[in-house]
Amino acid sequence: MKYLLLLLVLMAIVFISGVRKGRAGGATRDRRDDTAAAGAPGRTAAPPSSLMVACAECGTHLPQGEALPGRGGHFCCAEHRARHEARQGHG
Repeated sequence: MKYLLLLLVLMAIVFISGVRKGRAGGATRDRRDDTAAAGAPGRTAAPPSSLMVACAECGTHLPQGEALPGRGGHFCCAEHRARHEARQGHG
């Protein structure tokens, strides 16, 4: 019974240290991203997050920078924009 208790304590210590390492790794990763954004050589900065919009025709969410603007909102493709505008009488 005491060996089982000892095993559980050891597993708890390993688990807690793993969680702490995971958090510390996240902070290190954030610092590396900041360094890359600052123009560190050999690294490319990640694209900034953009506003997500929904296609007015099908409801698919996509970044606003990739969406096609139209008279009825944003669209995921030219086909959906044309279909929506034809149905709304804008075409």
